[in-house]
Parts: sequence; structure tokens; C-alpha cells
Amino acid sequence: MDLVKLPLILTIFFLLLSIANTETIEVRNALVHFMQKLSPRNNAKEPSFGWNTTSDPCNDNWKGVSCYNSSSTIKKIVLDELNLVGQLDASSLCVTRSLTVLSLNSNNIFGTFSEEISKCTRLTHIYLHGNKFSGNLPKSLTRLSNLKRLDVSDNGFSGDIPDVSRISGLLTFLAENNQLNGSIPNFDFSNLQKFNVSNNNLSGTIPDLGGYFNETSFFGNRGLCGKPLVESCPLPPPQKKNDSSKKDYLIYSGFGAMGIVIICLIAFTLIKKGKNKKKKYVHDKVSSTSSESKGAREYSITSAESAESTTSPSLIVVSTLKGKELKFEDLLQSPAELITRGKHGSLYKVTTLEGLNLAVKRLRHWDISRDDFKKRMVRIDKVKHPNVIPLVAFYCSKQEKLLVCEFQQNGSLFSILLGSKNGQSFDWGSRLNVAAKISEALAFMHEGLQADGIAHGNLKSSNILMNNQMEPCLSEYGLVEIENQDRSFLAQIESFEEHGSQMNAFGADIYGFGVILLELLTGKLVQNNGFDLGRWVNSAIREEWTVEVFDKELVLEGANEERMVSLLQVALKCINSSSEARPRIKEVAVMINTIKEYEEKSITSDT
Repeated sequence: MDLVKLPLILTIFFLLLSIANTETIEVRNALVHFMQKLSPRNNAKEPSFGWNTTSDPCNDNWKGVSCYNSSSTIKKIVLDELNLVGQLDASSLCVTRSLTVLSLNSNNIFGTFSEEISKCTRLTHIYLHGNKFSGNLPKSLTRLSNLKRLDVSDNGFSGDIPDVSRISGLLTFLAENNQLNGSIPNFDFSNLQKFNVSNNNLSGTIPDLGGYFNETSFFGNRGLCGKPLVESCPLPPPQKKNDSSKKDYLIYSGFGAMGIVIICLIAFTLIKKGKNKKKKYVHDKVSSTSSESKGAREYSITSAESAESTTSPSLIVVSTLKGKELKFEDLLQSPAELITRGKHGSLYKVTTLEGLNLAVKRLRHWDISRDDFKKRMVRIDKVKHPNVIPLVAFYCSKQEKLLVCEFQQNGSLFSILLGSKNGQSFDWGSRLNVAAKISEALAFMHEGLQADGIAHGNLKSSNILMNNQMEPCLSEYGLVEIENQDRSFLAQIESFEEHGSQMNAFGADIYGFGVILLELLTGKLVQNNGFDLGRWVNSAIREEWTVEVFDKELVLEGANEERMVSLLQVALKCINSSSEARPRIKEVAVMINTIKEYEEKSITSDT
């Protein structure tokens, strides 16, 4: 009886297995509808064409479809030069959630490029070259955070260029031979490998290219001016004087005089009252700041010493921000919002009366003299790197130590990783870019400040901020000395020698960077200074579960397993329990950039 049932059981098993390794019926139906809109004509009659509801896109090799080997879900759709004459139905296409590459080059596809394309959240490559598209480029392209290459050249697109410059990993933007108008967004030209907007109707000043592209990328736009084109931009016309009548002039003058009288009366009254309440006012502000432990708002960043002495050291400004020089009074008078409060100090967002958004770090528990603090800050400021948040100003008195930088509104690496756990996209290429940029920045700072013994001291994902171009930047460099760190943390990763604490500060940075790499690879946020995460990863590797440690989002994306393992090996070297066995951060940067180069070559070869 059992022998009779066995073939039936096996048949059912293999049937279920084959169903599990195919795209869903919903996806197949949507893709068939997508192809019908493209009107493939005679191509659909070929037996090998596929694209019907009775077959599977992966197992039956539909024309132009490539799939992930591990999950049998669609990775690429490449339908170049097939004489397609219909319309692009992005709504049906994006039912395929795993799609990374869409290529429809050299067809006769017409109509608009739908805003629905943003639902294909994993898209990294879009190629629509040589078709008959019209209308505006969809603004929703800016939401494709994984996009690497976009080619819409040789079409009939019009309207403004969407601000895809906000996509940090964008490598290619080709839009020549269209009818686009408006100005050119401020792309990160240093990151772009290919860029061309020639033969459109664009106007205005060409953004600063940093020497990365020449005039051939901009020819054929009569309204464009500035380098690298020959046409220089005209100076703005002088403002015309107001030709108001004498009567209007007298009326406005009367109002003005009345206003001045009222202001003088109010000022006189306030000054008279202020003399009696000045000390109490300053003291009240300090009290409200120190006592507000749970609130998010504080009245101002106020120095207690400023109420006691008129000879307090002034704010030392090391650079101007948007052409405006900061004064200590600006901080005293500006509202401040408490962002975080930690064991090493508090961080505030301060908005000055002139509209500058500043991040002010108020340090505490740091026994350092004014002179030593000033020398340290000036020394750190001299070692500048584009991926290190620059210092705007600092202040030091007996009771206060303040650091001022430009506020970065795009959040931290920690918040991005937290968002990825809640369904927001953070792809492999972006994570690899973060690892490469931060390792280079840290190597640069270590090399410049090694002789001074100034390491970062508190390297973690919450201290990696994303700037306006969504590029990762180190923050709070050198604000924690080795003696002020949590020594229970250091004791677990270092064997301290009396003469070796300086070297251990840099060794602790490398350990911290290794933990950040583990966060990028696993998607897990650290607890207990990263030791739990390191132990878990090492335990998984000992049990030969290496693949299990990687973030599921990366696996579903189809990130290259070999390169993820290579980066994991770098991370494990960084968190080695022996400080002497860890590589120098310069060596780490070289290893990561090698992995990144292989990744970029792989992307290029795939397309």
C-alpha cells in the first residue's frame, strides 16, 4: 500500500516544489498585460517568445527575461531592437517587485513615461534610448533610491529635468536629443561616470562641474551659459528705482516716521526694565536649560559664565557659512531644539535669526584646559576631508565647551539602517559606497592626526551623517579622548599598556568601523557597543551559516554573495580581539575600494 502511494506523494512534492520556484500568477498576468500594451506584432508568434499566462517567465525562458538563480524571480527585462510600437505600462510592470534592470532601447514606443515607475523600487538601470516617448519625465524618478543608470536620450521628452541629483548612487544620466527645458539640477558630477543633456531647450547657468565634463555634454541648448561653454552668463540687471509719486513718497515717509517714534518708545521702556532684570533673565534661561531633561525644546544655548563675567572668551569662528560670519550672541539669542542627550554631551539644532540651521554640541565631563581645547579644535579643523563634517566655530570657557557645525537634515546611517528594517530601501551599492567613503575619510584623518594622538574616539553609525548630496560624512571627530571613553568597552577589545594608550585610541576606531561594516551587512543595529553583534556573526561562521548573517533585503535584491563575503572578511579583521592583528584603516580602505571596483565592473558588464 505504501509503495503504491509513494509515486503519488513524490509527484505532489515535485509539483509543489516547481510552483514554489516560479513567479506568482499575479505577476505573470501583469507582465502579459505589459507586453500586450507594447504591441510586439510578429515577435509574439515565435514559439520561443513566451510572455503568455500558460508558461513561467523564469523556467520557460521568456524573451528578454533574466531571473535570480536562487529564487526564480525576475531580475532583468531587456527588450532592445524588437520593433515594439506600443506604450510602456509601468503600473503592470511594477507588479514585479524584484526587477532591477529595464531596457527598451531602439524601439518605437510612444506616449508618456508614467509616474507609476516609482513602484519598481529595486530598479537600478533604466534604458529607454531611441524611442518616441513624449511628455514630462516623471518626477517620481527621484524616489528610485537604488537607481544607478538612466538613459532617456533620443526621445521627445519635454518639461523640467526631475531632481534625480538627490539619488546618491547615480552613475549615468543621458538625456540628449530631447526637448527638455528649465535649468540643470545640481548633480554630484564627481560621482557621475556619464552625463549628457545636449540638444535640448535648457537654460540658465551650468552648475559647477568640478572639471568632470566638457562642452560636448551641453551643446545645442541656446539658453545655457557658463563654463565649460564659450557663452558667459550675463550679469543680473540693476534694480530699477521706484518711480513713486511725490504724494506716495510723503505718505510712506509719514508712516515710517510714526513707526520710528513707536519703536523708540518701546525700546526706552524695555531698556529701563531690562537693567533691573538682566541677571535674573540670563539665570532663568540657564536654569530652564539644565532642568529640562525630557523636553525637546530649550530657550537658548546659554553659557552660565556669560552671566557672571563680561570677559568670557568669544566664539572662535574657523569658517563662514553661506557667507555669514557667526557671532556668539547669535547662539545666545537663537532658539534651540534638543536632538539627543548622551553621556558625552548634548546635541542641539539651533536656528539663528538669519535663518542658518546649526548643530551645536555641548560637551561635558571633559577635563581639558582652554588652551589645549583650542589647539585641539584648530588642529582638527586643518585636516579637512569632503566626507568629514567641517567645523564652523567653537567656544570654550571654564564651564562651557561648544562645537558648532552645519546641521545635516538627512539623518544618520543609524536612522537609515533603522528605516531599512521598516521596509525602506537601502541597497547593496549604497551600503558599499558608505563603507568606501567612510574608510577613506577615516584613513585621511588618522594619517593627518596620528602624530597628535587624535583619533575619532566614538565611531558608530549614529555619528555618520548624510549631507545634502546624501553622501556619508564623519561627525564629532576627536571630541572624546581615550581617557574619557567607557573603559569597560576598551578593556574588552584592547590589552592596555601604559605606553600604548595613544595607539589603542586608533585601534578602537578600527574596531568601531568593523562594527559599522557588520551593521551594513547584517542590517542589525548594535547593542552593548557591538560585542553582541560581533559574537553572533563569529558564531554563525563557525557553524558554517555564513550566508545567514546577511540582511534579507540584500539577499532578495540579488546582491553578489562573493563580494558580501569579502566585505564580511574585512569586518572580521577589524574586530579582531587583538589590536596588533587589526589592519590599519588605510589598508581597510584599499580592500573595500577593491571590492567596490569589482562591483562597478560587474554592473557595467551586465549591461
